[in-house]
Amino acid sequence: MATETRDEPEAKDEGKGKKEKSPSRRTSPALFVRQVLAELRKVIWPTRRELVTYTTVSLVFVLIMVAIVSGVDYGLQKGVYALFG
Repeated sequence: MATETRDEPEAKDEGKGKKEKSPSRRTSPALFVRQVLAELRKVIWPTRRELVTYTTVSLVFVLIMVAIVSGVDYGLQKGVYALFG
């Protein structure tokens, strides 16, 4: 019976040179908004054509799933009625 386990590799240079914030420090609302805007600038926004394509694909997928679930539901309903009704 194997009782030995592998140790996880230790992280190298993790956290060196970085100050850790104390849990009690809070970010000011102005700094939060600046950080959010900075992150939004990094986002690659889809073009109108890509957005229409993604929306169409999503709606078609949802319609197909609705059809599948409705078909299974209808089949189970008929089966239950045939068995017990």
